[in-house]
Amino acid sequence: MTEQTAVSGGRDIFFVSNSVDEMGGVTTWTHQMARQFAERDHRVHVVGIVPAPEGRRQEFPGDLPYGTTTLYDAHPPQVRSLRGVKGKLNAAERMRHRARAAGMREQAEKLTALFAGARPGSVVIVTQVWAMEWVALADTKGLIVIGMSHESHEASAASSRLARVKRYYKDVDRLLVLTPGDADLWIRDGMDNVGHLPNPLPFMPEAPAPRSENVVACIGRLSHEKGVDMLLDSWSEVASRHPEWKLRIYGAGDEEAELRRHCTSLGLDDSVEWMGRTSDVLGALQGASVFAQASRAEGFPITLLEAMAAGVPCAAFDCAPGVREIIEDGEDGLLAKTGNTIELGGHISTLISDADLRNRMGDAAWRNVRRYSGAEITDRWEALFRFLER
Repeated sequence: MTEQTAVSGGRDIFFVSNSVDEMGGVTTWTHQMARQFAERDHRVHVVGIVPAPEGRRQEFPGDLPYGTTTLYDAHPPQVRSLRGVKGKLNAAERMRHRARAAGMREQAEKLTALFAGARPGSVVIVTQVWAMEWVALADTKGLIVIGMSHESHEASAASSRLARVKRYYKDVDRLLVLTPGDADLWIRDGMDNVGHLPNPLPFMPEAPAPRSENVVACIGRLSHEKGVDMLLDSWSEVASRHPEWKLRIYGAGDEEAELRRHCTSLGLDDSVEWMGRTSDVLGALQGASVFAQASRAEGFPITLLEAMAAGVPCAAFDCAPGVREIIEDGEDGLLAKTGNTIELGGHISTLISDADLRNRMGDAAWRNVRRYSGAEITDRWEALFRFLER
């Protein structure tokens, strides 16, 4: 177990995630909220179950104003299902299951030790349901436990996570999702402890971006769910009509090589720039005039919040309630039906061709997104803590 020392403060707040520092929106959200609470004089501790996978570690300053702990030194071994006769007769696999379960109980005892020093009214926020499997084994008596799902109900339903959320979060004090629409769907699915809170803005510039560059930006992991392949298909509809414009893709991931090959096959190498990872998201956005997102699935996408906060109008797939919550279609951005690359390409072309519309929507986005300021969202969290204490 690796650990750093926490600072003293008011309420004890523990964040428990799959990893302390794995690249992705959940990690960004966790550290943003941890800092918000620490600045309000709470005592905060961020816990990860396992180290981040090789090549997917997100860098953070060494002087975080809160403690961090990672339970395992290495990822525990994977085990296969024991269902059916063959599973029951597989002695070696049953032994691996027992070893893994014993290891989980051992790590859960470390959580219990961390929680033992918490004062009354303290909170455990479990950001991912996989991490809840360890929290469920720990002693959380006297603590408020909040479980979170950072994806849409539709995305959960398309994976094993729906069943796991229903199993592991059914008895927590609150299951928090990101939008009212997703909360309704979880309630219909039999969960009676559901609430919703959106993600906060990572930053709020004093003025919108100049939108003077012939650049469409995309920021995110180069993975299947982020749909960069479909964005390239959309861009193939745009590039020939607007040869002076470039598509800049910021990010890295397992699919980068395949995406680059797809780009070449579409004849887009001269109009697509692969920028790699960036630690300066605001700088990347201030050098763009349009933001594009072609995700297959999202929860409450931070990248859209960031683009709107920078005053860059967005063209995106309407792939989740969180997207519709953030963008008011036709007012501060343009939405296309998920998977309709021609429609998305048309929206990008519209924003490229019509500078007045682009500037009007960018300014509206910069104004409208302020409802997600960090201070306002943190106030709502603290109100929830007080409600759950009663």
